[in-house]
Amino acid sequence: MNKCIAAVDMGTNSFHLIIVQVKGDGSFKIIDREREVIRLGSHKGKEFSFISEGEMEKAVDVLKDFAKIAQFYKSDVRAIATSAVREARNKEEFINRVFEETGITVEAIGGRTEAELIYLGVQHALDIQNKKILCVDIGGGSTEFLLGENGISEFAESIKIGAVRLSKLFFPDYNLSDSGIDMCRQYIREKLNTCPNLHPGYQFDSAVGSSGTIVAAASIISFRRTGKFKKSLNGFSFTSNEIFELTSDVLKCKSPVDRLFIEGMEIKRADIIPAGLLILAEIFQAMRLKEMTVSENALREGIIIDTIAKSEVMNSLVV
Repeated sequence: MNKCIAAVDMGTNSFHLIIVQVKGDGSFKIIDREREVIRLGSHKGKEFSFISEGEMEKAVDVLKDFAKIAQFYKSDVRAIATSAVREARNKEEFINRVFEETGITVEAIGGRTEAELIYLGVQHALDIQNKKILCVDIGGGSTEFLLGENGISEFAESIKIGAVRLSKLFFPDYNLSDSGIDMCRQYIREKLNTCPNLHPGYQFDSAVGSSGTIVAAASIISFRRTGKFKKSLNGFSFTSNEIFELTSDVLKCKSPVDRLFIEGMEIKRADIIPAGLLILAEIFQAMRLKEMTVSENALREGIIIDTIAKSEVMNSLVV
């Protein structure tokens, strides 16, 4: 095969691009990556029901840049949009405009499909062969869960709790209040309780976490342990006590500026990390998790693996 593929993950909080070189055996190597924070669907109303004109313009500009990078590598582009786009009333207008101005076809996928693709990415990142794992991916608009073993999922769920969504609902100016924190916690618990699959009765070998909030939390915890930043957090594990302690410390910092004094805090995440950590802490409580292992692979790597598999199937049909 030995060609390049570009995967675009159009999340609610940020857009990610990876360019990979695919080898003849179907394996791949990441050769370039980009990330842009965008906060899609967050400017109007309490829910992600509308993508504003300004958000459309920014999204198109980002995707134009991504298309140029892909063109440089002569890459086919596959772009997948998640929570903010799939919920927007003007979804079709947005998708059409992106195609007209960038030539990129956007697939707006459902939450369960998103969870399945994340699981594909995780399997490529960690040695989980013959292990039953619980995958947790906290995004900007939703959180995906999947229980799987050897590539087969027992359940896949998507719940509308995400770091941007809950910030918008309970911390609209990104400043914290005790009442807002209490209401946010209760909201998360209610949403988790509505999902019959999310209970501590399931048996699995380990919990694996991916994407922004979880990677950011792991980065801070790693720094607290050693006083140094790790280049890679893939395979890094943190405990429930470390998450509860970090969540408590962050919630004491009422403004985004205050949170920047927490060592290891990412500047572009200081505003929404309280909501993300509340989600993560409540998941630990609900599932009675003792620790979680980080996968640096998530949806975008899953897109690549799925695209390669589909290409191989098509090639076999042609032959």
